[in-house]
Amino acid sequence: MFHNASPGKLVAISGSDPRLGSWEHHAFVPNPLGTQMPQLSPQAFLQVADARASLAALDSTARQLPNPMLLRSPSLRREAQSTSALEGTYAPLVEVLTADDDEPTTPELLEILNYVRTANYGVDWVGSGRPITASLLNELHGLLLYGTALHDKAGGLRDSQVVIGRREDALPTDLSIHGARFVPSPPGLALEFGVQELVDWLRADHSGVIDPIVAAAMSHYQFETLHPYYDGNGRIGRLLIVLYLQQVGVLSEPTLAVSPWFEARRTQYYDHLLSVSTSNDWDGFVQFFAQGLNQAAQSTRKQMIALVSAQEELKDVIRSSTLRADSAQALVDVAVANPSFTVRKVEAELGLSYGRANKLVGQLVDLDVLDVVDPGAYKRRFFAPRVLEVLTSGAR
Repeated sequence: MFHNASPGKLVAISGSDPRLGSWEHHAFVPNPLGTQMPQLSPQAFLQVADARASLAALDSTARQLPNPMLLRSPSLRREAQSTSALEGTYAPLVEVLTADDDEPTTPELLEILNYVRTANYGVDWVGSGRPITASLLNELHGLLLYGTALHDKAGGLRDSQVVIGRREDALPTDLSIHGARFVPSPPGLALEFGVQELVDWLRADHSGVIDPIVAAAMSHYQFETLHPYYDGNGRIGRLLIVLYLQQVGVLSEPTLAVSPWFEARRTQYYDHLLSVSTSNDWDGFVQFFAQGLNQAAQSTRKQMIALVSAQEELKDVIRSSTLRADSAQALVDVAVANPSFTVRKVEAELGLSYGRANKLVGQLVDLDVLDVVDPGAYKRRFFAPRVLEVLTSGAR
């Protein structure tokens, strides 16, 4: 599969299977990323330009909003659902949006909500001006796997060999290593150096030499190819795209949801990543990657505008009612920023007494602005049906 132009090398590895005995194979170790852009076609540059334009439009729209952070939580939950689905952890979007942060009801929801916390931590880290580091990646990984079956593997680089996928032509009797679609770097010093080289590269100033979209594509490929963790590499790697674009100033408020587009094209996504390793096909990968960012930015911007419109619609309902308290308008903002919430959340966010917050929520339920997620639940959670309709439009 691997051509001479491959941007890496194959290294011999060996091990032992408890049932089938000793084995020998090869793993792929990518070369460090270069200081120049790979050779790209005019078509790739056009895709990159389109992505830059769409990201600029998204960021401009976010900057014009009175409080763009209101839209971060719903955007992150949508991203969490799709990026987890790409890795085989699926829950319907409605369940993700209305789930209790503190008491997820299934292991799948726990993992997905862990991603929201992980992303918020990364966004706040980069937003405070701190660079992306190897220790940050480990912290993000620890947050992502907290409380899961792989909790004991969280927060550190893997110390044994892993494989990715299985080839269609693999025999049922083949060892997983022999039937694997791709075998990433072996553990140890080479993997540690590879991760450190990547974060050093991310901190370097590539302006004027490498377009930020191309740099994001290059770093995403490198991270996924190193595959430094036992689990969660795809989710951390796709989060890294947004964090990098935030770090270099392409995005000021990182509301971009990249994974829904890639999830819908997962086979192409994995094929393009593999093609860089096997035949140095940066052009095909950059085109695909830039197209994904372009469509993701357009989709996120469209949803952002729709959420702002829904916010105004709900406030108009209140204006036309007998309610005159400013807190009623502020509660709409809470409902937009939090796809589901409790009365305690309203109490804390608006600085009201519990009794006043409970009465206010009830008044907005009477106006059909809010509804109850599960009327029979002990801890009632509320949501705005109009907001949920916007967030689930076109989703599965």
